[in-house]
Amino acid sequence: MSSFLYVNDEHSTYPSSWYAATTSMDQPRSRLKGSVSCEVCIIGAGFTGLSTALHLAQKGFQVMVLDAHRVGFGASGRNGGQVGSGWNQSQQKLEKSMGIDPARRLWEMSNHAKALTRDLVEKYAPEAGYQPGVATANFSHSDTEQNHLDAEYLARSYGYTEMECLTQSNMASLIKSDRYKGGVIDWGAGHLHPLRYAIGLARAAEAAGAVIHESSPVMRIDDGNPNILHTDRGQIKAEYVVHATNGYHTSLNRLQAARVMPINNFLVATEPLENPSSILTKNIAVADNRFVLNYYRLSDDNRLIFGGGESYGARFPRDLFSKVRKPLTELFPQLSAVKLTHAWGGTLGITTTRLPVLARTGTKQIVAAGYSGHGVALAGFAGLVIAETIAGTTERFTLLEKLPTPSFPGGQTLRSPIMTLAMTWFSLRDKLGI
Repeated sequence: MSSFLYVNDEHSTYPSSWYAATTSMDQPRSRLKGSVSCEVCIIGAGFTGLSTALHLAQKGFQVMVLDAHRVGFGASGRNGGQVGSGWNQSQQKLEKSMGIDPARRLWEMSNHAKALTRDLVEKYAPEAGYQPGVATANFSHSDTEQNHLDAEYLARSYGYTEMECLTQSNMASLIKSDRYKGGVIDWGAGHLHPLRYAIGLARAAEAAGAVIHESSPVMRIDDGNPNILHTDRGQIKAEYVVHATNGYHTSLNRLQAARVMPINNFLVATEPLENPSSILTKNIAVADNRFVLNYYRLSDDNRLIFGGGESYGARFPRDLFSKVRKPLTELFPQLSAVKLTHAWGGTLGITTTRLPVLARTGTKQIVAAGYSGHGVALAGFAGLVIAETIAGTTERFTLLEKLPTPSFPGGQTLRSPIMTLAMTWFSLRDKLGI
């Protein structure tokens, strides 16, 4: 059982985030009790698990979802809400590591992932409020030049013309910070309210016939035909098992434990801003190009939702407000006196290459995790691909299985100290502008 499941959160209680405060919650769903059977059991009620459940139920499969806490409780309900393009590697790098044709197919999949997200929001969670536009903001002219070259490459080689290149002057007109030297806006990307989206997916999955049990942590899986999943109060016999736990479970299968590392990330919400255009002049989301990046957007009630800072042990810092206020005011000193009304953290999963892990393990068991900050679009798409695979169409899953995601050095015991040293170095590079 992952220590990240309970160390920072009260059992089955959503964190005190702005997202939780502005979402119409369902009544708690029942715990799993006794012995039952199903065709597919999914562990984790985040974007991956809920999308898998929805698409399998729509295909007529008997599906059950188990979550240790609540629907959308983990990273799916706590993140920055950015629906990004591509993968967490450039297309040029993917072409070198995977080959031209596989890289093109991956690009098509990433565009499908965004379109799927927009479609699911429109059908099942319009209250999530999808809005187009995600900017990448750079701290150096050289990074801006590379951004522009990448945008030109996507337009020339992939026909993707949604990128708007920004000079330093353009960026200053858009983002009211003097730190940035330019960047791009991706109008084919977007942002949304992630917890409302997760709740909408859960309701849609249930309407299609899936059963969701909350407060039902999986303690052990007996691999076999059928697989047997044991919770604290019951058990499920299932032909297929889908591991959709990302950073919150690393003990149920060795493959995920070796390749996916949990890290913590933190966000705050300001009080409603009297003049939001003094921060952002368009309703877009922003992520800068620091290694430990800052990301932010305006809420529908004119708050700034700002994410910054990471940690690599299980526990959150004691004072999340101070943790995130520091990078917030470094970028926007005009907000030094603004009141922060909400602060929260969450655990996501990263891989060594920042590409997700999709793999088969055990007897008819599938893992999907390690989205490395690109999960809002890719996790829902992974659920669709997993459903296709279980239904017998494996082409897209077979390609995604080939994404390079080697194990972390040091194993589970040493990977966190090694990562902390590495991230401290990269953080120092950010501060020194190296």
